[in-house]
Amino acid sequence: MSCFRKNFNKVLASLLFTAFLSLSSSVFAADGKALFQANCANCHKPDKDYTGPALQGVRERTPDPEWAYRWINNVNTMLETDAYAKGLLAKWKSKMTQFNLKKEEIKDILDYVDAYKPETTDGKSVTGKPAAEDSNYLLYGLLTIILAIVAFILLQVNSNLRKLTDDKEGVRRGEPVPFYRDKTYLMMGVLALFFTGGYFLVQWGIGLGRSKDYQPEQPIYYSHKVHAGTNQIACLYCHGGAQDSKHANIPSVNVCMNCHMAVNKYEGPDVLTHEDGSAVNGTAEIQKLYAYAGWDPVNKKYNDDKDGDGQPDGAKPIEWVRIHNLPDHVYFNHSQHVKVGKQQCQTCHGNIQQMGEVKQFSDLSMGWCINCHRESKVDFPDTAGTGGNKYYNIYEKFHRDMKAGKIDSVTVEKIGGLECQKCHY
Repeated sequence: MSCFRKNFNKVLASLLFTAFLSLSSSVFAADGKALFQANCANCHKPDKDYTGPALQGVRERTPDPEWAYRWINNVNTMLETDAYAKGLLAKWKSKMTQFNLKKEEIKDILDYVDAYKPETTDGKSVTGKPAAEDSNYLLYGLLTIILAIVAFILLQVNSNLRKLTDDKEGVRRGEPVPFYRDKTYLMMGVLALFFTGGYFLVQWGIGLGRSKDYQPEQPIYYSHKVHAGTNQIACLYCHGGAQDSKHANIPSVNVCMNCHMAVNKYEGPDVLTHEDGSAVNGTAEIQKLYAYAGWDPVNKKYNDDKDGDGQPDGAKPIEWVRIHNLPDHVYFNHSQHVKVGKQQCQTCHGNIQQMGEVKQFSDLSMGWCINCHRESKVDFPDTAGTGGNKYYNIYEKFHRDMKAGKIDSVTVEKIGGLECQKCHY
């Protein structure tokens, strides 16, 4: 009987080890997706170009399979020394954020994007099968559950067999404790609930107040794709405060009417649609603007001010729904970033010129801002002291280090960009 027990224990250990490996594989596969969403999704998509190039197959496109691993953690250096990196900058007109990821983490990300299969509107992947079937996550999960159930059953069988052998050999033992009263099982259940609940609680806490991808419906359908994209209207024409003040400002109705006194119907090349695919009548949206402005499109003049309130009768502000909203304890100055830091609007707002209905592109978290401060170079004068922002001449140590070749650039981090009081007050 002891030989039987040894063989049984070996089989049980093998099943538990297999279950552990299965669960580990599922976790590692999920890690690649989580790492991609946390570090890459703001600028990249797996299968198509976005703010940056599609990442699927990047190891085959680059000069050598190891190039991507070097690039992700050495962006600043490679942009000055690597021809392929310089070509990427010239093509995409924006510098990638430099990260500090382990090679295993980078591999998980690239493995995930290489295995990625997009879903169509009917919930199926490009292979025609349901998207869930194309993923190994479901298979790993089911296999883990099945093996866990088998292991649990075998533990109960082992307990019953032990009782039978004890009875046969005359060994007197107490009745086996049912699993629902067994302290070991109860403790394992409590720990599982504790860690599972703790994980989801932490994730909820981290995401509290973040509104990434928030895309409300506005009182007037305003397409940035039409205005900033097709018609090439500069962002600062409508949002002039972005370079002169803390706030970018929402343009007044008068700014809109500067053009729409003449443009009274939509004749653009693109068909306007909401995110759900429903059609938008562009001309009808312009008529909504006229109602807010108190404009008479037939007689081409503003309504008379009969009530003497200083504005055309019927005119009222447009109640736009705010999208980007930082906490009250966070200080952010648009002019400091746009005029001094020379950041493009797309850095924070994504490809705004390609958006119909605007959504929040970035999560605007503290970690996201800190990473940008760590990698963004300030407009520092060169080693000869010419060019750049003359304000930075006060940083004599950095000038000496640049002349000595110790550093080749100065980032926001080095001039206090990570100090708490810079953004919190």
